[in-house]
Amino acid sequence: MTGGAGFIGSHLCDFLLDKNFKIICVDNLITGNNSNIQHLLTNKKFKFINHNVSNHIKIDEKLDYVLHFASPASPVDYQKIPIQTLKVGSLGTHNTLGLALAKKAKYMLASTSEVYGDPLVNPQPESYWGNVNPVGPRGCYDESKRFAEALVMAYHRIHKVDIRIVRIFNTYGPRMRKDDGRAVPNFINQALSNKPITVYGGGKQTRSFCYISDLIEGIYKLIMSDINEPVNLGNPDEHTIIEIAKIIKKLTKSKSKIVFKKLPVDDPHVRCPDIRKAKKNLGWEPKISLKYGLQKTINWYNK
Repeated sequence: MTGGAGFIGSHLCDFLLDKNFKIICVDNLITGNNSNIQHLLTNKKFKFINHNVSNHIKIDEKLDYVLHFASPASPVDYQKIPIQTLKVGSLGTHNTLGLALAKKAKYMLASTSEVYGDPLVNPQPESYWGNVNPVGPRGCYDESKRFAEALVMAYHRIHKVDIRIVRIFNTYGPRMRKDDGRAVPNFINQALSNKPITVYGGGKQTRSFCYISDLIEGIYKLIMSDINEPVNLGNPDEHTIIEIAKIIKKLTKSKSKIVFKKLPVDDPHVRCPDIRKAKKNLGWEPKISLKYGLQKTINWYNK
């Protein structure tokens, strides 16, 4: 499991350990955090290796699955370290695919809704090819994941590696870093400290937010399926960013003012998953409502 000390990766480690899997977690902690896996270090079924997967990976143990979740995922992070982001999407994907091939293991790539760029189709089905600026400031992440998907499909077609590709839409919940830079942790932490809540643009751009436990369940169902093509996982309940800010302000009983800043370059105007494929083939759809999930996340940050 690469990126296993990250936000999504650590929750997936917890889930799989509960299912009685043994986990080798590989992470160089560039955006992951030791605190996310601290509670697992005494578990005999969990092993942590501090390693950058853009370099060669040597694992002696037998492997049944290779799950590649290593990558910066927040615009704040990947715009600071664009080269490392491109390398983990290309070299990291190549190294983990080579490992899966050598071990005859099933392979999963954590891809992203960002492969759709600033979409001209809403909601976005897996058949949509996207509207991506390859040379813009977000291109390092978008194109690293698009390349990763192409490489994964090439290993599937040429080497017959049994692959899964999950396109993850906006996800939130406990363990997101306070300085993550994305809307939900930004708004919650600004609201809790009664600082101005910063909304980019006019706040009319839309997002759909999936609670972490729903996403993890979907990922597990996809791992256990036989689908060798991309599958969207996310919550199709679409909201404007200004709505999210107002909901969080109300839930936190905050005195914060909402202030507006210039919209970043290539920031998507809409983002909403078409999850018909996941519903039909995995029997999966999200269960956690936005307000319930936000309240659980607020409670975690409060602690």
